[in-house]
Amino acid sequence: MAEVRSRRTAGSRRGRGRGQGQRRLPTWEVSDSDPEGANTAEAGAEAGGVAGERRAAVKARRPEQVLRRLVVCVDPAVLEDAGADILMEALGALGCECRIETQRLARSLQWNEVRPSLDPCGVPPELQAEDEQELLLLLEPQEFLQGAAQLTQMSSPPCSMPWIPLESLTHLHLAVIGLEAYLWSHQPSAQRIQQLESPEVSIGWPEVEEALVLLQLFADLDVLLVASWQELSQHVCAFTKALAQRPSKQCRDTQAFAFCTAGRWASGQRVSRDGSGLRGVWWKQIRQFNRVSPAVADAIVTAFPSPRLLQQAFSACSTEQERLGLLADLPVKAREGRQPRRVGPDLSRRICLFLTTANPDLLLDLGF
Repeated sequence: MAEVRSRRTAGSRRGRGRGQGQRRLPTWEVSDSDPEGANTAEAGAEAGGVAGERRAAVKARRPEQVLRRLVVCVDPAVLEDAGADILMEALGALGCECRIETQRLARSLQWNEVRPSLDPCGVPPELQAEDEQELLLLLEPQEFLQGAAQLTQMSSPPCSMPWIPLESLTHLHLAVIGLEAYLWSHQPSAQRIQQLESPEVSIGWPEVEEALVLLQLFADLDVLLVASWQELSQHVCAFTKALAQRPSKQCRDTQAFAFCTAGRWASGQRVSRDGSGLRGVWWKQIRQFNRVSPAVADAIVTAFPSPRLLQQAFSACSTEQERLGLLADLPVKAREGRQPRRVGPDLSRRICLFLTTANPDLLLDLGF
């Protein structure tokens, strides 16, 4: 228990004889050794630390923060091409770090992320860095055609894929620059066939498309066919931005929904467990039809307080014409000075089709 003691000041003692009007209230003092106060302070500091960690984690997942931590490692063999300057300038303007480092696969680009000390989702950083590495391998047109010819000649599903090492643990993507121009420039215009090193092996666009399908089915490998380095640079920049957005999207998908339909902020009608509020939901649903005023919705809900009752009334109709015009003659309460009116055949037909049709592509509003 806290050590509490009451003190009266010297002035209050002297004023006791002068009258009760000058008496001062006692002051209370809490000792510094109060364990409850210390526990409260520690709990507040701990809560503040947890909140600070959460804010830091949210900030670390922002795309602009992740983009600053991304490192694009470019193999030196990529720079041997004259068009590589376009790619390097695009990466420099993007805002991420770009390094020239020798990669396991020549003519490749690899994306790595420098992880912050605070891991946002509770997964070990070393595992995340290994699983999320992405690698883009650049192939010459002739090199790609040779591998595609090998794939199309196999009679059974391939055990290994060209250009792909068996020990690769990264997410591999392929890119071929100028394949279409290469095919058109190296094959006769009449036959449109590209002869490779072996005379009996020939490959054209049908074989290329077949190879693309095989790569997608058996290796889950996508191939990017671009016409120039400019187009490749645009794809690399878009891919880098997508990687920067991935952490926030992954954490958002793993968390529970942050909204609740029963919240006060929701624009929908609140419905309690005893069913109160369902009439309001039915009224709002009718209001969603085009050209339906609140007075018209009131007339329909007053005659049929729920959709089930209206469906039963539609089922009780003997003919289709009677069913379509069931609501047409319902009176609508008019304002003062205006003539009384009715729901009308157009809205009656639309509501009837909405509740009875089995065709999801049916156009309800013919005047829209």
